[in-house]
Amino acid sequence: MAGNSTADKRQTEPSRTAALDWEERSVQRVVETGREQLLERSRKIVEAAYELLEEGLEELTIRAVLAKTGLSRRAFYERFSGKDDLVLAVFEHTIRRAEVHYREQIRRMTDPLERLHLIVSWIVCGREVLEGNERDRGDRRGAAMSREHLRLAESRPEELQAALRPLLSLIAEQLSDGMAVGVVRDGDPRRLASLVYNLVSTTVHTELLSPVTARADREQLADEIWEFCRRAVAA
Repeated sequence: MAGNSTADKRQTEPSRTAALDWEERSVQRVVETGREQLLERSRKIVEAAYELLEEGLEELTIRAVLAKTGLSRRAFYERFSGKDDLVLAVFEHTIRRAEVHYREQIRRMTDPLERLHLIVSWIVCGREVLEGNERDRGDRRGAAMSREHLRLAESRPEELQAALRPLLSLIAEQLSDGMAVGVVRDGDPRRLASLVYNLVSTTVHTELLSPVTARADREQLADEIWEFCRRAVAA
């Protein structure tokens, strides 16, 4: 009987191999708090790198990022394997912000080609709306990112493509919608989106990397690129 009593007692006691609900909740709160703190520091590093690019690519160094953020070298390398990894994060961060902004601006527009026209124009014009020193800094950042875009397209193409995916998907959506209503020729919208983006981005890279005196009027350039794209995709 004593043996049975002991066995019964063991059966009624909670198993210690699985956490109780309150234990799971407490662990989850700690994990979520820790994750948010980690992400906040990661965002701080990426935003610092983005700001440093205003002064040109040569100003973006790990030492400069650490000085700007006040974080340790260890904190940096816990999050990024090196400068290339950081630059890819800057691309992903920038592209995602642009995609969210573009999507919000076009969501009430009904014409797919009109939506695509605006997206292409925004990509080309970039910080054209800025003036004076602000515009100069925007152009320096744009030129720095163009150089890195071209370099990473060769050294880390899959990761760069992943960073660009939100914008490519947004372009593909407009092309797909255009096909559905008969204003865009039939085809693979993802393939057409890649062709459109490659044309636009290559032209913008060339423009930003050319001497200031040789640069075209950005709005006129946007109109010319759009007309080329429109004829290429029109039904």
